[in-house]
Amino acid sequence: MNAYIFPGQGAQFSGMGLDLYENSSLAQELFEQANAILGFNITDIMFEGSAEELKETKVTQPAIFLHSVVLFKVLGDSLKPDMVAGHSLGEFSALVANGVLSFDDGLKLVAQRAMAMQKACELQPSTMAAVLGLNDDIVEKVCASTEGTVVAANYNCPGQLVISGEIEAINKACEALKAEGARRALVLPVGGAFHSPLMEPAKEELAAAIENMSFGKPNCPIYQNVTANAVKDESLIKANLISQLTAPVRWTQSVQQMVADGASLFTEVGPGKVLQGLVKKINRASETASATL
Repeated sequence: MNAYIFPGQGAQFSGMGLDLYENSSLAQELFEQANAILGFNITDIMFEGSAEELKETKVTQPAIFLHSVVLFKVLGDSLKPDMVAGHSLGEFSALVANGVLSFDDGLKLVAQRAMAMQKACELQPSTMAAVLGLNDDIVEKVCASTEGTVVAANYNCPGQLVISGEIEAINKACEALKAEGARRALVLPVGGAFHSPLMEPAKEELAAAIENMSFGKPNCPIYQNVTANAVKDESLIKANLISQLTAPVRWTQSVQQMVADGASLFTEVGPGKVLQGLVKKINRASETASATL
C-alpha cells in the first residue's frame, strides 16, 4: 500500500517551487492564486528570498504547504494514495491531497494558523530543543520534573525527540537530559514553543476558523499527529486538527501504525527528504521515495 507523507516547518529552502512554476502552467495558476489569497507575493520569497526571510513562521508555513500541494496537484492522476499523513503543518497538505480541504481553504487555514502561532510566540518568549540518544520515557520524566513549562513536542523517530516550552525551562531540561546520557540536547533556532500549552492562544483562534469551514469526506484515511491512528470522520479530523497545536506530533507512532495497516512504500511530497529519513529510522524495511515531476 502507498502512504503519502507531507513535510512540516524546517523543510524550506531558497528557490523552493521555482522548478514547478517554470515547468507547469497549472503550477503557475495555483501560485498566482496563492499570491492573491495571501495578499502578498509569497512566490518572490520562495523563489528568490534568503533563508532568513523564509524562516519567518508566517512565510514558512504557507510556502511549504504550497510547494507540497502544488506538486501533488501537478502530478495529478499519477498519485494514488491509500493513506496520508503530514508532520505538523504537513497535516494540512495531507488533507488537501485526500480531498478533505480545497486548495483555497487549506491555504487560508495555514495562513491563519501561521499568524496565530506567530502572535502566540510574541506573547511568551519560548523555544524548542532537539534531544538525541535517549528513550522517550526518560525525556518525558525529565520534562515532568523540570520547573516551568516544558513538554515532549515531536516524537520524530526512536532516539530523536523535540521538547518545547519556556526558554528557562528548556535550558534546565537540556542540562538534566545531558546528565541522563543524551547524546545531544540542542536548542533549536525556532520562533517559539510549538506543540506545547504555550500555543493555547493560537489554538483558540484556529478553532474558530476550522469550525466555520466545510470539510469534505476523505478519499483515504489520514493518520493524524494527535492520535497516530487512521481517521475518516470529518468532525474528528477537525477536532484533532485543533488539538494538534498544543499536543505532541506522534510521528513515530503514526508511521508504525501505517506500517501495521499495510503501508510498504512512503512517498514524500514537498520540499526535502527529512520524513524519508525518519521513516527509515522508524522501520528499516519500508521503502521510501520522493514525488518528482
